[in-house]
Amino acid sequence: MKIGITGTGSYLPEIVTKNEDFLEHRFLGSDGSQFEHSNATIIEKFQAITGIAERRYASPELKTSDLGFLAAEKAIKDAGIDKEALDYIIFAHNFGDVEKGKIQGDTLPSLATRVKHLLKIKNTSCVAYDILFGCPGWIEALIQAKAYIQCGMAKKCLVIGGETLSRVIDPHDRDSMIYADGAGACILEADGMYGEILNHASQTHANGEAYYLYFDTTNDQDGCSDTRYIKMNGRKIYEFACTHVPKAMAECLDKSSVGIDEVKKVFIHQANEKMDEAIIKRFYRIYGKQAPATVMPMIIQEMGNNSVATVPILFDRVRKGKVDNHGLKKGDVVIFASVGAGMNINAVVYRI
Repeated sequence: MKIGITGTGSYLPEIVTKNEDFLEHRFLGSDGSQFEHSNATIIEKFQAITGIAERRYASPELKTSDLGFLAAEKAIKDAGIDKEALDYIIFAHNFGDVEKGKIQGDTLPSLATRVKHLLKIKNTSCVAYDILFGCPGWIEALIQAKAYIQCGMAKKCLVIGGETLSRVIDPHDRDSMIYADGAGACILEADGMYGEILNHASQTHANGEAYYLYFDTTNDQDGCSDTRYIKMNGRKIYEFACTHVPKAMAECLDKSSVGIDEVKKVFIHQANEKMDEAIIKRFYRIYGKQAPATVMPMIIQEMGNNSVATVPILFDRVRKGKVDNHGLKKGDVVIFASVGAGMNINAVVYRI
């Protein structure tokens, strides 16, 4: 059975926040100490490492489920299917719906249920649920949807990844400049005309690595201790990703019976430009090769890191010719890969 992606959609919020917008922020160390460098220097170094020049934030009236709905509408239209024919809606996220100015995430009902409601789907046999798997959540949801179709439990699945990280960031943490908002979605069906998932691999590393990403209080020691924000051990994550992600990608590729020279694109989680470049370089080194110059599309420069949404947004935009110097054609082999909180890793080898 060939199970493939028949439609894609994405939503990038309209509010653009540039690096210079952080010049007046009061950045502090994790212990509340002042940095010796000016904000201009901090931002310059930040951009050199991450590649991020700007990011997108959701409008105040839109929540994560709304972004997911907007992406889902486009994916359904792109696939040309009847929304009532959907068997599953799977929404990958990390923080639920966080309203602008609020400190509590809302997951009751699930975001997938909210999307089903917004889509006005009447079919009660269309099952809607969420998954929490860190930044690799959308890829993991894709793997789950594939399993449902493969075992005969479903024929059509809507897979969404969305996040509004701008509402869970500490304004006094310089890492807050990394995060952004957005959503991406796809329709997965048993239809060999539109591609095929060849293989997948997933891992959870929780023996010492579980809390590389975590929730904690603001860096401002005089701030409200009740409010918690997304925090990370950047150095540990970088080392972890560069060590383990290339191996997982190679394991997935080897089991797919596809050669490294057949890989046309790697759609990797848009987390950090330097880290992603290092991962791709090490991945190709496993095969004694150098990474082709155009194998890794990157849009983190203008999108930022919107967690589970990065891979589906990137794939949708490349698929629709919206990323300069990158395109896809039928028969191309690509890899989806991600790493994030958990610490979780996954990869999918896909033939267009």
